[in-house]
Amino acid sequence: MMLMLLGLSAVAEAKGVVKPKGYIFGMSASFSDSTIYFTDIQTIDSVWVESKNEFLLSRENYTAQLKNYLETNNAAGRTNIVVFSTKRKSLEKKYVKLKKRYTKGKRKYDVRYIPSEEFHFKSIDLHVEYGETATETPSPQKQDKKKNGKK
Repeated sequence: MMLMLLGLSAVAEAKGVVKPKGYIFGMSASFSDSTIYFTDIQTIDSVWVESKNEFLLSRENYTAQLKNYLETNNAAGRTNIVVFSTKRKSLEKKYVKLKKRYTKGKRKYDVRYIPSEEFHFKSIDLHVEYGETATETPSPQKQDKKKNGKK
């Protein structure tokens, strides 16, 4: 019972904050064919992340954007993922690693790229869920407390 309460309090403490920008790319695969789709690495403005670990919030909505694009372009029934980071270099490493998995090796995949001109992720606004006051930088009162060593 105690562990359950601790788990619930951890979830309640998770706060969403807006970062001025983040980087994202998408990938789509299907179990019924060997075609793999990759988007470009894209910059999205005003991205909502968890304050502690910078995990992208509303990730399923970004995945749905890619899914909708592919469905309108005759590529329905695919498994879609998005990969996100607030640091471009970190995301570029993940992109290269994932792309190598499908372009190198014995198994032949038909890798196709979706340029930003054709598809671009749109920022998801979560002000309704997290409130108007969630921002990237702490308020002046919090900054003063940090300077004085108080919590």
